[in-house]
Amino acid sequence: MFVCGESQDVPALIFRGNYMKENSILEMRGISRSFLSVKALQNVDFTLCRGEIMALMGENGAGKSTLIKILTGVYTKDSGEIYLKGHSGPVEISSPQQAQELGISTVYQEIPLCPNLSVAENIYAGRHKKRLISWRKLNEKAEKLLSSLGIPASPVQPLGSCSVAVQQMIAIARAVDMECSILVLDEPTSSLDEQETERLFELMRQLRSKGTGIIFVTHFLDQVYDICDRVTVLRDGRLTGVYNVSDITRVQLVAEMLGRELDDSPVAAEAEDKAVGEVLYHGRNIHSSENIAPFELTVRKGEISGFAGLLGSGRSECVRAVFGADKGTDGNVVMNGKTVSIRKPSDAIKNGIAYLSEDRKAEGIIGELSVRENIILALQVKKGFFRPFSKSEAEGFADEYIRALGIKTASADTPVKELSGGNQQKVILARWLLTHPEYLILDEPTRGIDIGAKADIQRLVKKLADDGMSVTFISSELGEMLGICSRLFVMRDRKMVGQLSGRQLSEDNIMKTIAGGEHDGAGPQ
Repeated sequence: MFVCGESQDVPALIFRGNYMKENSILEMRGISRSFLSVKALQNVDFTLCRGEIMALMGENGAGKSTLIKILTGVYTKDSGEIYLKGHSGPVEISSPQQAQELGISTVYQEIPLCPNLSVAENIYAGRHKKRLISWRKLNEKAEKLLSSLGIPASPVQPLGSCSVAVQQMIAIARAVDMECSILVLDEPTSSLDEQETERLFELMRQLRSKGTGIIFVTHFLDQVYDICDRVTVLRDGRLTGVYNVSDITRVQLVAEMLGRELDDSPVAAEAEDKAVGEVLYHGRNIHSSENIAPFELTVRKGEISGFAGLLGSGRSECVRAVFGADKGTDGNVVMNGKTVSIRKPSDAIKNGIAYLSEDRKAEGIIGELSVRENIILALQVKKGFFRPFSKSEAEGFADEYIRALGIKTASADTPVKELSGGNQQKVILARWLLTHPEYLILDEPTRGIDIGAKADIQRLVKKLADDGMSVTFISSELGEMLGICSRLFVMRDRKMVGQLSGRQLSEDNIMKTIAGGEHDGAGPQ
């Protein structure tokens, strides 16, 4: 059992002068931070020990990023104190440069390195004040560093020629060479495959053995149990618990993250599919460049299905693969009994599939265009841009769906960016309904909109299914999923791990299926 710092059985540390618990290298106490009226962090404590890997977990909006940015000097805290080993009192961290000087380094998911420069140049960029640099000595120094950390790269090769995993390792090597005692890894494995992830883990284990304290921000449950000593869980800006990984089961960890209490009854055996419609879509070996495990998906006519799972589990990546929205989309797809090829969004649209992205600003609305122009866009793609609609046709389409969906706008000519979030979402929904799809995919269609607009969209989804349309619905709110979906595909760590339908559909069963792996030897029993 890991005993440094706090666990569920260890009381909070008490500071007297410069006292810190033995082996503890970081203590954050009572950290709070608000953004206008939003309380991002509320009185959060966090402890990191020398030579440990601490997982930092929580759903979207839990406060993980805010806590990390306060530690690394990106944000200032409203209240609380930060203690570091070797300092006689609390420290103030006002910039990333100061954090680096204090021995705190961060490696982000998006690697902030220069692919056109060599590996050595990336490691030592901005760290030499001398005008004349001996590249021979610099390359020799980089070679020793890379060799000591077991990183398979040459100091003279362009960084862009290295895999993403090796680039992550080089970013870590840069941090290590700057003598960091605290290393923050922010979602470093999100774009890595299993072999690349294991190579990164070997480097993390090596650093741990040398005494480096590592904060590992991740959404992958299996990786927590594979590499971490302890886990700190945040929810809604508050600390919910600190646990030795060996002392908490996956089910308990999921419950902590989502804020639900679970009973001990097992998940019921899979019930017979309750959907009455015939199969509309059947895909096998569906995958894309987003590192999701190949999956099989069956969708029936008139059915509302859904993808459930924690943030980062692969829900959105799966539906994007179905729509051909990401590079490398492949698989065997049969629609209405006929084999079809869906490699890109235009293929999906022509085969009657519509997709409303979770990011309506980046992949949905075109803010400078009018409501009318946004509504007719997908149908124009389906028809072809060399066969434009007449003005009267476009006006007719827009007016019909503005009335049908109750879109609140001064006119169809109003720039869509001037509408509320809920009405923008209705405009995007109108865009896809105008194509008369057989299969409608909605990824977080009710996130960030008011209660009234949310209820309108939920009612519309149910009516569309009643009229025979197939709908796949994704929401981070389990209650909403249970109120709408008749079948759920459950995701964990970018793999489809189960299906639930009928009497199986409950919050307990969803979370137990998400947790999974309780008896596969991968975690505590």
